[in-house]
Amino acid sequence: MHWAEVLGGALTGLMVGLTGVGGGALMTPILLLVFGVAPTTAVGTDLWFAAFTKIAATRIHHGHGLIDWQVVRRLWYGSLSCSVLTLVWLKWGTHPLGNFSSLKAAIAGAVLLTSMGMLFQPQLHAWGRRLRVGNPERFKAWQGPLTVLAGALLGVLVTLTSVGAGALGVVFLAHLYPLRLTPARLVATDIVHAIPLALFAGLGHLFVGHVNVALLGNLLLGSIPAVVVGAMLSSRLPQRWVRGLLVGVLFVVGIRLWLSVV
Repeated sequence: MHWAEVLGGALTGLMVGLTGVGGGALMTPILLLVFGVAPTTAVGTDLWFAAFTKIAATRIHHGHGLIDWQVVRRLWYGSLSCSVLTLVWLKWGTHPLGNFSSLKAAIAGAVLLTSMGMLFQPQLHAWGRRLRVGNPERFKAWQGPLTVLAGALLGVLVTLTSVGAGALGVVFLAHLYPLRLTPARLVATDIVHAIPLALFAGLGHLFVGHVNVALLGNLLLGSIPAVVVGAMLSSRLPQRWVRGLLVGVLFVVGIRLWLSVV
């Protein structure tokens, strides 16, 4: 047991429970910058870490009746199908991120995109609310297809980098369901969507040997109890301040990761 790895898992698990974010956006950079894990192994290991951590959080959210299953299914239609197609492409096609530097740069870009998406989430939510109130029939007509499209984008991004299922998923849902999803329901719904997506993508990486099982075990020792605590506190703490802190952390981490490549 390596206590630094357990602590890293606990800190990330707490953020996942509180905000639904961090399974990939925070853990993958930690694996790269702190523990010196190879990028491909960091992605594969983090996908399994995110899946198991969010499974633990889901039981708490489901018990509180916070999950919107219709929205989850719409996201799955896009994300799971595109994850499978991306895995097939990685297996038998030309890898779009064929070297470690390119993969690290892509992860850094995904983390920075995540932080920017979280930063402007209130504006996107307000924009979605105006559209929903101003022209409800048209908004509802596009709501389903755009949710599937959002899932498809997440499926590709998560399979390639392990980043985006939590943070960008929340941003998309805040815009597409501005009245339907309260902050607590938003977190719970996004967490549930991310589980099979991470498992699908993680299986593909497991088959090609990109998962460090010993490292994964240490991370989960810390994350499982921490994510339960975070999930129990998520509806009680001010999400605005918690997410603001996370935005700052992700931006700094993304810049640091980018500078390690260039």
